[in-house]
Amino acid sequence: MKVHLLDADLHFPPVAEAGDHGLLAVGGDLSAGRLLAAYEHGAFPWFMEDDPILWWAPQERAVLPVLGLKVSKSMRNELNKNRYRITMDRAFERVIRGCQEAPRDGEGTWITDDIVRAYVDLHALGLAHSVEAWKGDELVGGLYGVSLGRMFFGESMFSTATNASKVAFVHLVRWLAVKGFGPVDCQIMNPHLASLGATTWPREAFQVQLAHFLHAGPTLKGPWTAYEPELTGHA
Repeated sequence: MKVHLLDADLHFPPVAEAGDHGLLAVGGDLSAGRLLAAYEHGAFPWFMEDDPILWWAPQERAVLPVLGLKVSKSMRNELNKNRYRITMDRAFERVIRGCQEAPRDGEGTWITDDIVRAYVDLHALGLAHSVEAWKGDELVGGLYGVSLGRMFFGESMFSTATNASKVAFVHLVRWLAVKGFGPVDCQIMNPHLASLGATTWPREAFQVQLAHFLHAGPTLKGPWTAYEPELTGHA
């Protein structure tokens, strides 16, 4: 397996050169330019606190086609309760901190303080976005990710109230579908994502869709607060 060592150049090696487990490159930095180059290339950062920066392009990519969203009967009932108020880009750093602090069965988090700072910087550029779920004035769940062209790259979600992050995610995916977005990049499959309709695509298939939807429309640079009426379906 050949793992590339990144230097000051923002260039990434071809994703086909990633190892069997998807590790493509090591090193570099978390500058906005580097992160955007990675997403456009089909790679993403994922590493623990004491690791070097690791860049991944897995052979099997977790993807949720926006028209493939599964809303179970129980989730429809949850949505009909309107227990949560959904907003966008109202509390980005609080959302990413919530994801950082979410319980992980004794494991550490890959959302290091360096990651937090890097994505807060992307948010300031209008390219990283959050979706928040509120119960009254309390933030009880949310998710964040990066948007380029008509691609949304989901990063993480958290919830401190029943189904709060799922409600936020359902609202987001429905809105992305209306806006002509391509598949949501969910990176690594898990049961939570599978229950919402995510599936795995071969790396080659993901790269084809990525190349298309990066150029399917202009990047909707944030903040996305102006789109909240469309998100919730209320005028």
